[in-house]
Amino acid sequence: MRSALLAATFSLLLGSATLMAVTTAGAADTKTDSVQGIFLVAPYTNVTVAGPTATIALKLHNYGLAPEPVILSVSGVPSGWKAEFLGGGQPVGAAMAATGEAVDLQLRLDIPSNSSASNADLVLHADGKESKTALPLEVSLGNDLPVSLSVKPELPSLNGTPSATFSYNLQVHNDSGKDLVVSLASTLPQGFQASFTKQYDQQEISSLPIKAGETLTVAMKLKLPDNVTAGNYDLEGKVSAGGVEASTPLSLKIEGQPKLNLSTPEGRLSGEAEAGTAKQVTFVVTNTGTAPAAKVKVTSYPPSNWKIDFDPKEIDKIDPNAKANVVATITPAPKAVAGDYMTSFTASTEGSSANADYRVTVTTSTWWGIIGIAIIAVALLAVLGAVARFGRR
Repeated sequence: MRSALLAATFSLLLGSATLMAVTTAGAADTKTDSVQGIFLVAPYTNVTVAGPTATIALKLHNYGLAPEPVILSVSGVPSGWKAEFLGGGQPVGAAMAATGEAVDLQLRLDIPSNSSASNADLVLHADGKESKTALPLEVSLGNDLPVSLSVKPELPSLNGTPSATFSYNLQVHNDSGKDLVVSLASTLPQGFQASFTKQYDQQEISSLPIKAGETLTVAMKLKLPDNVTAGNYDLEGKVSAGGVEASTPLSLKIEGQPKLNLSTPEGRLSGEAEAGTAKQVTFVVTNTGTAPAAKVKVTSYPPSNWKIDFDPKEIDKIDPNAKANVVATITPAPKAVAGDYMTSFTASTEGSSANADYRVTVTTSTWWGIIGIAIIAVALLAVLGAVARFGRR
């Protein structure tokens, strides 16, 4: 009985929750469905513009109605002024928004310099067969705001090794009252190069359009010279438009990095060795980087059954632009066939490595040659003896 009571209580609670959910959903649907019609909407309905041309952003919304074309018109236009609707950058006289969708529009005003009217109470109309809407819009004439730009880096300081990738994200803000085409530039140390792209884009740009009051982020990517040295560097990101320039200081710290090179004193990467006999080859490890190379090791990948030893087995440190010698004792396999063999050598340290392929021409011992000739001579004598013996019969 106790289980049955618990089950009944759970069912009651579940039913109540379901009823609440349905009621809440119904209320939300009712609230959404209560707004129906065609509406012209502007983010600002009282604006100050500066002639001779101004554009005002608009949207045509359709809430819950079947799509139908609406005729666009403007009333209250002062004498001498010209007002027209734009859609996609072109003049339009009608528009149609799908159910639950909106269409972007603009109102363009052309105002003559000698106009006697300093303000206008416009009414924007969108008239269809089934619905109509009107949007009051107060427009006043004022002075054009001066061009104003600002640029701010997300991270003003970067650091890394010369092989790292460096990119500054610059936030460019158009503080002007009109759209601008902003040019991008930089001030860099000698040998450095910079390129600009939109954020998360790969296409290089030298300028970009920014709407009034809008902020866009551009990436300033650096390319360092091959011979860059460790140290601190100062640079700038700059933007300009309409004779106005803004800049932001940036800094870069290049950390030292070793760079190894492996060769022989003469630069020759080939030599001869006798099968089963040790031969010494001297290798030179050079550090052409900007930081000391510590615990440098030279290793090899010899052919099967070969033996290669190194002296020293590890170099404690090689300073920048310094070098150190490593002697490799190469012993080909005792039964190695005469011919050319390629052996790979690698010098490595933390952050850098260098490879060198050394060709070893293997020769066999002269004693083996003498023994081989003796065997052949004995065989020939045996053959000649057999011919002489059996030939007399």
